[in-house]
Amino acid sequence: MVSPRTSASPPAFTCHDLARTLAHSPETDSPVFATEQLRTTTTDLLKINHPVLLAGMNVAAGPKLAAAVTNAGGLGVIGGVGYTPDMLREQIAELKGYLKDKNAPFGVDLLLPQVGGSARKTNYDYTKGKLDELVSIIIDSGAKLFVSAVGVPPKHVVERLHKAGILYMNMIGHPKHVQKCLDLGVDLICAQGGEGGGHTGDVPTTILIPSVAKLCEGKTSPMTGAPVQVIAAGGIFNGQTVAAALMLGASAVWVGTRFILADEAGAPKAHQEAVRSSGFDDNVRTIIFTGRPLRVRRNPYIENWETNRQNEIKELTAKGVIPVEHDLEKLGDDIDDDTMDNARPFLMGKAAAVVNEKKSAQAIVDELVGDAAKWISKGNASIVSKPKL
Repeated sequence: MVSPRTSASPPAFTCHDLARTLAHSPETDSPVFATEQLRTTTTDLLKINHPVLLAGMNVAAGPKLAAAVTNAGGLGVIGGVGYTPDMLREQIAELKGYLKDKNAPFGVDLLLPQVGGSARKTNYDYTKGKLDELVSIIIDSGAKLFVSAVGVPPKHVVERLHKAGILYMNMIGHPKHVQKCLDLGVDLICAQGGEGGGHTGDVPTTILIPSVAKLCEGKTSPMTGAPVQVIAAGGIFNGQTVAAALMLGASAVWVGTRFILADEAGAPKAHQEAVRSSGFDDNVRTIIFTGRPLRVRRNPYIENWETNRQNEIKELTAKGVIPVEHDLEKLGDDIDDDTMDNARPFLMGKAAAVVNEKKSAQAIVDELVGDAAKWISKGNASIVSKPKL
């Protein structure tokens, strides 16, 4: 249940303020946590208890997991590739069916790559010309947040969302994309470091977040008037990384890989096992699946492309051909089960190396937030006031 707010305007998040919300036992270093120990401007804007957003991971997440994250006090987000209007309606209806509070907030994430012009020749309109209809469905659904990845929507779409009271967030992997977001009128920017799974850049999270936060200083949302919020993604898997993200300048976190092992996740067992068994060197960024860098679990098929077929990758993508699709079409009926299995990418971030325990979404959110509060409080204890002379 969402706790009542105690002030009209969102407070700035500081270690000092957090420390005052924690009651420590004299016998231990373990704090007793309040429900709003990590209140930020983002939690107020989204009307959520905790600054934890579920990454829109298509089937790997799904409506059941999105609802579970919202029920746990975070923000559940559904997202995918190639949603038709009917599919999106069904996904949203299913999500709402799992919500304890039918009016609780949730988000929708769509891939919107630029097509034509100077864009990658392999880019494809995943909405198939139905973006305006999809946006109408999102508006009618009562969603709280719309997220775009690998590209931005036309400005009129953002204006429609804002008119309906829906916040807009764009995903970026490089500081150079910040200005484009600001010009469009974003309310939030999700900066994903190269450690993240799926489509991602190569700038490390610890460098990307403060860089983006600095570029957003003094910039405000045209809808809310609040500062443009920075959401951290890439390598966020436990309380320490949540605390680090907040100290780097983020106001919330966007978490994907950790939730693939949630009890409510829609990820197939093979995908979950690929995450659970992954080591530190077991994933790689490759363009063979979509034409743009995608972080996935390594396998012999991918390794062969990356080691022995680099020239072929360049030739195919330069013509707008997706390498894996080219392979499957060429093999036709002669394709074997092993190749077919290896040609199915298991998206995951670097965090897969340290994510190996299945838990409920509620337990994951509680752990992320509770441990983050502990680490921030511990850091706050290191601050020593300069003695007065």
